[in-house]
Amino acid sequence: MAEAAKTMGPDEAALALERATDQAVEACDGDAWAAVRALLVANAALEEEVARLTSRVSTGYARGRVRTTSTK
Repeated sequence: MAEAAKTMGPDEAALALERATDQAVEACDGDAWAAVRALLVANAALEEEVARLTSRVSTGYARGRVRTTSTK
């Protein structure tokens, strides 16, 4: 959706976001709280995947564009 939103006007992007929101809630049987929870879990998994892939990319290959995050 993010790529498609770049080519959409503001009204189209808002409508696409509304549809995606409706789909997320619908997938959780109308439970908005469950939809938010599911999206947070999915986002955490994606963040872990980005961190894993970022750690595997060499600085030379990325020409220094890969930001490293400090872990505490």
